Amino acid sequence: MKRATFTLALGICFVLTACHSKKEEKDVSVVYPITSPLKKDTLITTEYVAQIQSGKNIEVRAQEKGFLEKIYVDEGQYVKAGQVLFKIMPQVYQADVMKATAEVEQAKIDYQNSSTLAQNDIVAQNEKAMAKAKLDAAKADLRSAQLHLSFTTIKAPFSGVINRIPLKQGSLVNEGDLLTSLSDNTSFYAYFNLSETEYLNYQAQAAERSNKDVNLVLANGDKFPEKGVVQNIEGEFNNETGNIALRAKFANPNQLLRNGQSGTIQMNIPVKGALIIPQKASFEIQDQRYVFVVDKNGKVSSRAIQVAYEIPDVYILRSGLSEGDKFLLEGVQKVKDDDKVKTKFEAPEQVLHSLKLTAN
Repeated sequence: MKRATFTLALGICFVLTACHSKKEEKDVSVVYPITSPLKKDTLITTEYVAQIQSGKNIEVRAQEKGFLEKIYVDEGQYVKAGQVLFKIMPQVYQADVMKATAEVEQAKIDYQNSSTLAQNDIVAQNEKAMAKAKLDAAKADLRSAQLHLSFTTIKAPFSGVINRIPLKQGSLVNEGDLLTSLSDNTSFYAYFNLSETEYLNYQAQAAERSNKDVNLVLANGDKFPEKGVVQNIEGEFNNETGNIALRAKFANPNQLLRNGQSGTIQMNIPVKGALIIPQKASFEIQDQRYVFVVDKNGKVSSRAIQVAYEIPDVYILRSGLSEGDKFLLEGVQKVKDDDKVKTKFEAPEQVLHSLKLTAN
């Protein structure tokens, strides 16, 4: 009975050993494709959320108090510079002008009389000077009254589109009340933000950019037909967000864009000597990205990498690999540190060409 048990145990052990040997042979027979980073000059398209503002956009407010006597325009209407928009009841201000005009005439008479008397030495020259001062004051009051009267007629300071009109005809208007806003949409600005790192990279590459053209993608996914030009950068970073704003100007010949829209700015950034690897060759552990580097003996070891730019299917690295390093292209989930594997090298140009998107 003991002999049979021993024989059976030997048999089981032999079978297990044979199976384990076959498994090892199977694992060793797997050939893993490896490649190297592709180093080349490339152009990266980065995207930023943008807020669109008209080239000119102002609030039109009342400068005098009174009843809104007339509204000459409608919401959405295009108006020309100098066109009358609103009329505030002017009677009170007209009366002030008439009163000021009469006072000017009276001051003129007094001045003329004082001049004649002073010329004949009947009154002192000081009397003439005082009469002249009263005349000047009366003229100033008249100009002020005329100015206040002119404020009852509100005109467009430039050509543009009338926006919402919150008040209706007959409403009582106080000084400073909003009557409408006016937008000149022949051109517009797109404001977008860069992080501090992106800003430093942008400035470092300024000499390499042949132009400052950018594209705008609209909310429906269509690309705006006109190209924009980055004009300036704000003077300081936002302490709360850590970003700094850039402004790009676009022509708007068809008046498609309106103040307050949003979109996406696409900006091309040249990268000299970029190291490009396929995304599928990497893996992530606790927000850190790694690749498996393979040495000349086929031994694999994980190495952390830093990604500078992420575009479909590929990463452009900031650090972690050099041009001559070889890393696993596939099978990163099947190996671990210090494993020895059989490999087959694939040229990085061919690897990237086989992806859906090849870096330019």
